[in-house]
Amino acid sequence: MRARIESLDIMANNLANASAAGFKSDQESYALYLSPEAADSPEGTNPTILPVIQNRWTDFAQGALLPTGSSTDLALSGKGFFVASTPSGPIYTRGGSFRFSQTGQLQTQDGYPVQGSDGNPILLDNSKTFEVTPDGTVLQDGQQVSQIAVVDFDDPKVLAKRGGNYFKSNVPTTPTAATLVEIRQGQLEKGNSDSTRAASGIVTILRQFEALQKAMNVGADMNRHAVEDVAKVP
Repeated sequence: MRARIESLDIMANNLANASAAGFKSDQESYALYLSPEAADSPEGTNPTILPVIQNRWTDFAQGALLPTGSSTDLALSGKGFFVASTPSGPIYTRGGSFRFSQTGQLQTQDGYPVQGSDGNPILLDNSKTFEVTPDGTVLQDGQQVSQIAVVDFDDPKVLAKRGGNYFKSNVPTTPTAATLVEIRQGQLEKGNSDSTRAASGIVTILRQFEALQKAMNVGADMNRHAVEDVAKVP
């Protein structure tokens, strides 16, 4: 039942964020659990071995790219992450729904500056149009202003979710410049969660949980009747 509750939490989170730009769904892997009590079962019996969620991992597969028409919306086609600066260090995201600050700084919706390839914030004249080429070059009035940093990790498992579709490295590591990736201006990457699969999965999990709960109640009733019947023996 505990495994089903954990799986329900994962499915519900995937469903709730299916439309969030750059969202990466969570998946689970299972192991078998043999309780110490079951391990001490008498010889010749078959102790119950139950499945438990051993690991929760993030699926970094790319989501569909949707046109928005907004020049500050950027999507990544290929492997890589945008980099944003926070007081606690760099964070990484695939959600390219950006905005301008009053000073013309390109930021995330939470106000974190988007980094250029030189590690500095990207400053533009927000009264003028700008263009972002597929390699991340930022042009304004035909002149290069900056280049958007896009990085990648040899092993994306070092990234942990931070909330708000951000990731942060949970081990000391230095990302490398992404190579097999293009930036698409005026588009956003849709979350890679399959909302239909998540919804049907939730229904299945609830049915399984209900069946397990009934089985537990039957077991409790059997134990209660056994105690009551023993007490009645003259």
